[in-house]
Amino acid sequence: MAIDLQIENISKSFGDLVLFSDISFTVEERQRIGLIARNGKGKSTLLKILAGEEPMDSGKITLRGGIRMGYLEQEPDFDGSLTVIEACMQRNSEKAGIIARYEKATTSGSSDELQHLMEEMDRLQAWDYETRAKQILTKLKIKDLNQPVRELSGGQKKRVALAAVLIEQPDLMILDEPTNHLDIEMVEWLEDYLTRMSSSLLMVTHDRYFLDNVCNEIIEIDDQRTYRYRGNYSHFLQKRDERLQNLAAETARARNLMRKELDWMRRQPQARAHKAKYRIDAFYKLEEKAAAMRDDSKVSLEIKSQYIGNKIFVLKELSKAFGEKVITKNFTYTFSRYEKLGIIGSNGTGKSTFIKMLLGRTQPDSGTIEIGETVKWGYYSQDGLTFNEQMKVIDVVKEIAEVIPVAGKMLTASQFLQHFLFAPEKQYSYVYKLSGGEKRRLYLCTVLMQNPNFLVLDEPTNDLDIETLQILEEYLCDFKGCVIVVSHDRYFMDKVVDHVFAFNGEGNIKDFPGNYTQYRDWREEEERTARENAEKSTKNAQQKQPPRDTQKRKLTFKERKEYESLETEIMALEEEKAAIEQAMCSGTLDNDTLLKHSMRIQDVIALIDEKSMRWLELSEFA
Repeated sequence: MAIDLQIENISKSFGDLVLFSDISFTVEERQRIGLIARNGKGKSTLLKILAGEEPMDSGKITLRGGIRMGYLEQEPDFDGSLTVIEACMQRNSEKAGIIARYEKATTSGSSDELQHLMEEMDRLQAWDYETRAKQILTKLKIKDLNQPVRELSGGQKKRVALAAVLIEQPDLMILDEPTNHLDIEMVEWLEDYLTRMSSSLLMVTHDRYFLDNVCNEIIEIDDQRTYRYRGNYSHFLQKRDERLQNLAAETARARNLMRKELDWMRRQPQARAHKAKYRIDAFYKLEEKAAAMRDDSKVSLEIKSQYIGNKIFVLKELSKAFGEKVITKNFTYTFSRYEKLGIIGSNGTGKSTFIKMLLGRTQPDSGTIEIGETVKWGYYSQDGLTFNEQMKVIDVVKEIAEVIPVAGKMLTASQFLQHFLFAPEKQYSYVYKLSGGEKRRLYLCTVLMQNPNFLVLDEPTNDLDIETLQILEEYLCDFKGCVIVVSHDRYFMDKVVDHVFAFNGEGNIKDFPGNYTQYRDWREEEERTARENAEKSTKNAQQKQPPRDTQKRKLTFKERKEYESLETEIMALEEEKAAIEQAMCSGTLDNDTLLKHSMRIQDVIALIDEKSMRWLELSEFA
C-alpha cells in the first residue's frame, strides 16, 4: 500500500520543555489514524508541523508526490470581510483560482486558456464544487453562504473551516479536534462521512465513540515517544493496558537484576580494571532501564461538595422565546437530590439559554424558578473563563483562594494545582504559554475549588484530553450533589447522566429516563414505528381505491404530441452535446469557435435537464 506521509525522527521542544523526541511513523493510503496524548504533550504542535505551520527542531517529513493535503487547525483564522462561501474557496486556493479563471474566460470573451482550464476543472473535479459546498455547509448548519465571516461565532468559524477541508476532498486530511462545536447530530453525520471517504486521515479528537467508529489505527504520544496500535479505540485500550503491565514487569525485573549487578560492581573496587567490560556495559544499560519511570500522575478530583438540602429548585410554567424562536413553553420540573441530567439537542435549540435561566443570568418571559437555600452553583461555561494571559497559573488560583479544603484537609494553592497535573515549574508559567487543553483544565480547577453542590457544565469536554475526561467522569458519578451537563460527547453523556432533556427547537422538552444511547435507540424505534404505520395507512388507502388502470388520467391530445416530440428533441440534444464535446477535445478549433462551443454546451445541458424532467412528468400518464 502506498505511503501518503512519512515522518522520520522528528523532535520538538520549547526551551526546556521537550514535547517529543525522534518520533517516526507513516500514514498509509486510506488509513484513518487517531492521535492520542495528554494535554500539553504536543498533539496540536505535531499536526502544525506536518501541515507546514510550525518548524521542527530536527527530522524529516516526506509527502507522496502529487498528494493533496487538507488541514483543519484548532482555532481557524479568517479574513472577516469574506463571506462564508468566499472563505471556503479561499482555503482551497488552487481550485478557487481555476474556477475564477474559467468563469472569467467564459464571460469576458478571452478564450486563450479555455481548453487548458477545462482540463484543469476536470482534474480538480471543480465542476460541482459550489453544489458540494452548499451540501456540506448545510449539513454543518451554516445556511447563509453570503454572511460575512466577522459575524460568525467561534464555533461557526470552526465549522466553516471544517467544511472547507471536506469540500476540497483532499487525499490526506489532518484534522485538529473536528468534533468541537458540533452538536450530536452533526458529529454523527461527520462520523458517517469520514468512514465512507477514500482519503487517508490523521486527526486529534477526544470523542471516544468517534475514535472507535472512524479510526482503524491509534498512535499514542507518551513519554516523548510514539506507540502504534493497529485497531480502533477499544483495541487501543486493551493493548495499551498490556503494554503498561509489561513495562511495569520489565522495570521490576531490571531493578532486581540491577541490585545484583550493583553488588558485583562494588566488590573489590581496587580490581575495577580487571572486571569484564561487557558486565560493566550491561550494568549501565540496566541502570537506565531500572530508572525508567513513567509519569503516572493523574488529575485528582477529591474535592467534596457542600451539603445540599431536599429542596433543590422548582421550575413552574417556564416560558422563553426570542421572536418566533421558542426555547421553552410552559415547562414545569422539580429537581431532586443527586440527579445527573444531560441536555441534548441541535445547535440553536436553546440549551445554553435554558441553563442561563436556571442560573438567573437570563430572565424567562413567564413562569417562576424557586431555588433551595443550600444550593451553591458551580458553572463551567462553554465560553470559558477569560483569564488574564499575563498572569501566572498559580496567581489565577490564589485570586480565588489561598487554601482549599480537599478530602478533610487544607491544601495550599500550589498543592491543589498539583492535583490537576500542574507541576511546580508549570505553576509559575504564564497563562498564555498553556495549551488550549491546559487552559480548560485550569478553568475546571477554578470551578471545582469553590466546593459547589450543584454543577452546571456547558460543553466541558471540548479540548480536555481523554485521561482528564475519564477522571472527571468518575468524579461526577460519585459527586454528592446535582449535575447538569450539556455536551456533544456521547461517551461522556452515556457514562455520567441518568436521564436527558431532549430539546426539539420548538419549545418542547422531552424528559427521557436513560442516557444518550438509550434515548437514540428509543427515538429510532419510534421513527421506525411511525414509518411502518404511515406505510400501512398508505397501503390500506390504496387498497380501498379503484384499480390504477381505471383511475389513471390520460394525456390530452396536446400532451401526447408534446410527449412524442420530447423524445426526439432530447435525442437530438444528446447528439449535439456529444458532437460538441468531441470537437472541443480534438484540439483543432480556433479560440473563437472554442469559446462559442463552451457557452453552447452549457445551454444544451440545461435544455436536456429541463426536457427530461418534463418527459418524466408526462410518462406517468402515457
